[in-house]
Amino acid sequence: MLRTSLDRLYTFAAAIAALAIVAICLLVTAQVSLNILARIGGPDWSYTIPSYADFAGYFLATASFMAMAYTLRSGTHIRVNLMVQRLPEHSRWLLEVATLVIGAAVSSYATYFTVALVQESWHYGDKSTGIIAISLWIPQLTMVVGLALLTLAFVDTLLESLRAKSPILTDTGSE
Repeated sequence: MLRTSLDRLYTFAAAIAALAIVAICLLVTAQVSLNILARIGGPDWSYTIPSYADFAGYFLATASFMAMAYTLRSGTHIRVNLMVQRLPEHSRWLLEVATLVIGAAVSSYATYFTVALVQESWHYGDKSTGIIAISLWIPQLTMVVGLALLTLAFVDTLLESLRAKSPILTDTGSE
């Protein structure tokens, strides 16, 4: 039951990341279309989506951070397996456990300080400098959620690897 719930949570976060990528595509396409309209119709037809570059950046951050837990759990994070795949299984497992411990520690450290950043932005009322002033804690919150999910995924994967007593993040050799 817990395994299914965690996998659904990671998949839901990945779906949010995918929607953020779609939003970037739609936003950029709309602005490019408006630029083409201005070229064809002249200055009277010149329109700009206010702060579209800022919003595209916020969507990119959302996509990047919300996808991290899913990509870790699905084994699609960028990894260098050239040396690792030549090790005996027990050594691969020990190396995997060590990297999962380090990953959990680093991601929890990043989560902690990103929470502090959001709190600071909230406290001081930080806003973006674009045409549309956005409270910065809003896009920063997706960073916190994504990093917290990544930390959870590292711990989840570490526990699964310890239970299996063998490496679980194996290279399928498909690329």
